[in-house]
Amino acid sequence: MISTQEIQTLLESGGTVVGQNGDKLGTVSQVFLDDETGRPEWATIAAGGLFSSRESFVPLAESSLTGNEIAVPWSKAKVKDAPEIEVGSDGHISEDQEATLYQYYGMSYSDAAADSSRPQRDGQVGQDTSGPNTDDAMTRSEEQLHVGTEKVARGKARLRKFVVTENVTTTVPVTREEVRLVTEPITDGNRDQALSGGDITSEEHEVVLHEERPVVEKDVVPVERVRLDTETVTEQQQVTEEVRKEQIESDLPDVQETGGRRSRKD
Repeated sequence: MISTQEIQTLLESGGTVVGQNGDKLGTVSQVFLDDETGRPEWATIAAGGLFSSRESFVPLAESSLTGNEIAVPWSKAKVKDAPEIEVGSDGHISEDQEATLYQYYGMSYSDAAADSSRPQRDGQVGQDTSGPNTDDAMTRSEEQLHVGTEKVARGKARLRKFVVTENVTTTVPVTREEVRLVTEPITDGNRDQALSGGDITSEEHEVVLHEERPVVEKDVVPVERVRLDTETVTEQQQVTEEVRKEQIESDLPDVQETGGRRSRKD
C-alpha cells in the first residue's frame, strides 16, 4: 500500500501511472483518501485524449510505487473504460460510486473497505500510515547521556640516583710550636748548669718545632630514604556530547470530515 507521504511527493513531482506490460496510462491528476484511515484509495488519470477533461478512476489497493511511477495490475483499455464518476462539490465520492468502481474492477467493496479500514481498538482515533498499526499514541524517544569513568595510564614517574660532587668547607683547630728566646739571669739555682761547660767555646743548640695538620677521612653513612607514592585527587570535568531526540508535531486539518466517503487530495 502506498503511503500518504509518498502520494504527496508523487503529486508534487508529477508522477505517472503504468499498467500491464509497462504501458503508460497517464499522469496522476488527483488522489482520493479514505476518510476513516487517511490512506490513498483511488487515483484519477486523464484517459480521454489531449482535449478531454474526463478522468478515469483506478484503485490503489494493489498498486506499487517505484521511483516516480505507480504500477497497477490493469490494462490501458480497462482503465480507459472505467465508469465515469462525478466528484461531489465537497471533493468526495459516495459509497455507491465507490462500490460501482470496485465492482467494475472485479474487487469486493466490503473486502476493500476492510483492508483499508482495520478494526480500531477501544479509544483509538488513528493509525500509522508509514508502518504497521500500533495503538492510539505515537511514542517519542530520545537519547540520554550516561557518563562514566575509566582508568587509563597518564604517564610514568621514576626515581633515579646519581652521584654529584660538591665542596664542603669546615673549620678545625690545629696547633703548632713557635720558638722564642728566653734569657735567664745567673742565680744560685742555675749556676752549676752555667759553669758545666768550657770557659769560652763555640756551640750550637737546636729545638724541633711541631705543628698539627688537618687530616681528612671520608666514610659513607645513610641519611634518608626516598620512595614514590601516589594519592588520588578528584576534580570536576565537563563532558559535551551530541544526543538525538525525536520531536512530534501535529498537522491538523481545518475541517474534519466524517462518514464513509472518500475525499480528494489534489
